[in-house]
Amino acid sequence: MNSGKWDPRIERARTLEKVYPFASEGLRFYERVAQAQKSLYGELKSRLGKVKTQRPRGGLRQEFDLIFLLPRLSPFLSTIEQSAPAALAQSAHAMRAKNGNESKEVLARFWEAGSVASAPLEPSQALLSWAFLQPYAECLADNTELAALHETPSTCPLCSGKPLVGVLRQEGDGGKRSLICALCAHEWNYRRILCPACGAEDPHKLAVYSAEGIAHVRVEACDVCHHYIKTVDLTKDGRAVPVVDELATIPLNLWAAEHGYRKSETNVLGI
Repeated sequence: MNSGKWDPRIERARTLEKVYPFASEGLRFYERVAQAQKSLYGELKSRLGKVKTQRPRGGLRQEFDLIFLLPRLSPFLSTIEQSAPAALAQSAHAMRAKNGNESKEVLARFWEAGSVASAPLEPSQALLSWAFLQPYAECLADNTELAALHETPSTCPLCSGKPLVGVLRQEGDGGKRSLICALCAHEWNYRRILCPACGAEDPHKLAVYSAEGIAHVRVEACDVCHHYIKTVDLTKDGRAVPVVDELATIPLNLWAAEHGYRKSETNVLGI
């Protein structure tokens, strides 16, 4: 993968603005965030070069280059401040006003947790930290020499992050399932009938819901732990970009919340 992978995400967001008007504001915000993330990813990619590095299983977050990151934090937050909804823009302004040591602490706390849901920060700080550090983590992941997997881990084998979205791809007469990490965007294979949050595998406890007009995306919910993840079925829409289609299909989040399910990991829109 290279920095060009951001362009399909941005183009998909523009396409879905017209398809799902209810999500257009959030998708326009995502476009601006993705442009800033693309720039950050490209800078680090140039610095790392093309030679892939061997990293220990789940050890990607052992690296944390604050010398590279800190000078780029304020310009990134400025972009967020100009384009985000009012509350998040205010949080970006407040975070940008912090001194260097305070910024280091915020970023380090998020990086150690690796998750918006579990970071010991205010929700807005965690979300901003994720938006800034996600392309950094993704670039490190793309720079990693992958080892063969002989199991189906519920967290990312590169950074131990939680999955953001599932994917179904054609395989034989059915679909092969994989998960995409919320932090580093690495994708790994995962069993079809298995809850990523708690490992439940009773098919009678694993509910699936899809909505009219959004047939290629579905909620996969667990009646044991009451978590859910959305899965994008590329056999139904090969043009879908999972991390973007996950953002756009807000009615599925509303259905899940109404039925008592909670999302395993937050996306860039905070949902």
